[in-house]
Amino acid sequence: MTSRRQFCFASTAFALSGCVANATPRYAVTHTVAEWHERLTPAQYRILRDAGTEAPWSSPLLAEHQPGRFACAGCDTTAFDSSTKFESGTGWPSFYRALPGAVEERLDTSFGVERTAISCAACGGHLGHVFDDGPAPTGLRYCMNGIALTFHPAEGSSS
Repeated sequence: MTSRRQFCFASTAFALSGCVANATPRYAVTHTVAEWHERLTPAQYRILRDAGTEAPWSSPLLAEHQPGRFACAGCDTTAFDSSTKFESGTGWPSFYRALPGAVEERLDTSFGVERTAISCAACGGHLGHVFDDGPAPTGLRYCMNGIALTFHPAEGSSS
């Protein structure tokens, strides 16, 4: 027969195991909610911290074609090289490859559709989604919110 003490211990252990499994991942770059609000514009906060989406065709980065790197607007970690940017016709900056270790993927089932969300591996900021309808050599289309990115021209490039 199970004692009250065993039952309480087992119940507590079971409850805590769920907390660990659902814990928010730890990132190298962390800030409080108030600090994120201070660091980001309201629009950036909505995208990066609340997983929002900017309106298509609204990003100035759509027209950015010079050599350089695109970084997370939340922590400035480089995520994409301009050599992998392509015109997808979707209205969002698109890339066929992320830099190694720069982003992480997670299942997104919002709006009743299964998609793969892309977040910054350094701060967890939501960048966009990846789809399997991109060009060679990867066949991937990283469809990013321009407001979630900043652009750093390569040295020697005009700005």
